[in-house]
Amino acid sequence: MNSPANRATRPLKVLVAEDNIINQRLAVAMLHELGHTGVVVGDGAKALKCLAKLKFDVVLMDVMMPVMDGLEALVAIRSQEQSQGGHQPIIMATAHNEPGDAARFKRAGADGFVAKPMEPDRLQAELNRIVRA
Repeated sequence: MNSPANRATRPLKVLVAEDNIINQRLAVAMLHELGHTGVVVGDGAKALKCLAKLKFDVVLMDVMMPVMDGLEALVAIRSQEQSQGGHQPIIMATAHNEPGDAARFKRAGADGFVAKPMEPDRLQAELNRIVRA
C-alpha cells in the first residue's frame, strides 16, 4: 500500500477540513497509517479559526462543506497571506471529481488535489509533492 517512492519523508501535522464524520475518520486513519497526525474541523470557517491558532504543515480541504465551503476557505486563506505573508500548503479533496477540477482548484490557489475516495499512495504522493521536507 505505502510504496517506497511515496513513503513519508517526515511526519506531517495535517489539518483535515471535512464535514462528513466517516470521511473524517478515514482521513485521520489514513494519515496515521502514513506516519502523520491529523486534526479535524467540520467546515471552512472552523479551519480558518484553527489556522489562526495553530501551525500545520498542510491542510486537506474538502470542497463541499456547510457554513463555509472549501473554495471559500481557500480564497480567504490566500487573501490573508497577501496581507500577512506566508504560504499554507493546501490540498483540495472532492468526491465530485470532474474534468478540469484540478486546474480550477489550482487557479483558486490550491497547491494540490486528491479525488475521493482517497487512496493512501496518491495522498502521500501529493503530500510529498507539495511539502518538500
